[in-house]
Amino acid sequence: MNLKNLLLSTLTTAFFFVACSKQIAAPEEAALNANLSEKSSMSLARAITQTFAETFESGTKTAYATGNVTFGSGSWTLNDALVGNSSTDRKSGAQSVRIRNTGILGMNFNVTTGASTVTFKYAVYGTDAASNFQLWVSANGGSSYTQTGATVTASGTALNTATFTVNQAGTLRFQIRKTTGGTNRINIDDFTINSYDDGNTGGGGDGGSGGSVGDNTNLLLGNPSGATSSLTSATNYLMDQTYFVESYNRDRGTPNWVSWYAGSSSLGSTGRTDDFRADPSLPSSWYHVQNTSYSGSGFDRGHNCPSGDRTSSTAANQATFLMTNMIPQASNNNQQSWATLENYSRSLVTAGNEVYIIMGSYGTGGTGSNGFATTIDGGNVTVPSNVWKVIVVLPNGNGDLSRMNSTTRVIAVNTPNTNSIGTDWKQYRCSVRSIESATGYNLLSALPQAVQDALETGVDNQ
Repeated sequence: MNLKNLLLSTLTTAFFFVACSKQIAAPEEAALNANLSEKSSMSLARAITQTFAETFESGTKTAYATGNVTFGSGSWTLNDALVGNSSTDRKSGAQSVRIRNTGILGMNFNVTTGASTVTFKYAVYGTDAASNFQLWVSANGGSSYTQTGATVTASGTALNTATFTVNQAGTLRFQIRKTTGGTNRINIDDFTINSYDDGNTGGGGDGGSGGSVGDNTNLLLGNPSGATSSLTSATNYLMDQTYFVESYNRDRGTPNWVSWYAGSSSLGSTGRTDDFRADPSLPSSWYHVQNTSYSGSGFDRGHNCPSGDRTSSTAANQATFLMTNMIPQASNNNQQSWATLENYSRSLVTAGNEVYIIMGSYGTGGTGSNGFATTIDGGNVTVPSNVWKVIVVLPNGNGDLSRMNSTTRVIAVNTPNTNSIGTDWKQYRCSVRSIESATGYNLLSALPQAVQDALETGVDNQ
């Protein structure tokens, strides 16, 4: 390491200790959240309340000619498409839908609960070449459609998961349209609609219930930066990824923060899928960080919401490998300090607790195995100087928000993003307020102010 990089690394480490001991002014993120000083102005995000699913297992159609097929959910039109069950059809069960040319798979019925996100699996059929496809939505019973989300390319034979952020209330129906690739075929399977929620209803109990305000939901503690799903909010863009909620920063190529719930139903036997991939639900005009974007950078693809917190199903685990859930993280920081903290939080769950977690990063410049860097991937991804996490711990029970009081255990950790970091995460504990001062966020905004004051000013010592 040259003298310049050594000095920069030293300054970065020094900045961290100041952030944990004093309520410093925020760096560049403060300008993004200049209006966050009034905590009462924070709004809860819209999120998921229930799920519609179609597995395409019950219908039959053996020819490509346009026709209707009745599946478990209702009647679907298959235009230049059929139901495939051969050994070369990519599927998660016995069969899936196979589409060629510019074929369409579309619902002939409406869902009345709107949609927060739509998720389905896709892959190329057999040994065919790549094709593109799009998701289209109709709010008038199929009279007209508009494209929602970005165009996605199917290029591999392994089933991948596409997640589209819709955020529309009311009566909707959807179509999947193959747009390029000619006679190359694609398979579609496991179509899920995660229903729209206005933020006033509860959620499910598996850590996959989005950001509604009920028990076991991912945004129960509040929306720390007032993120919205408007395209004009490119540096504070709300994304409900079903199994976690995040504020994504287009200009940094990383999340500002990620929020999620973990309880006994979040943990299962599903193995690590290692399905690192670009996020197709990002606006098409934005830069999409790829699974190879960190290659040779000297930094790990560091999860915010960990793979180990989402082992209840393959879909849950795969969601954590979206590149919108990653930051460039120094390997010792990721594999030692943060790995042990993640394991500790899961041990709290297995001991009879449930936890609400918010994780994020800030600043510019970290030190990985190749030395100090401020960006990677040709400048498209910013390397943060600090990585932080807040964990709220509750014994298993109901009415979680109302059970949080001035004695609730809160663990706040803030680490420098360097390879020289110590292995014991406990030495980096600090107050929630110090993280708020460094980021400009309002991390426990859903709690009464008096409870916030009590919980945010202490430092965990258990």
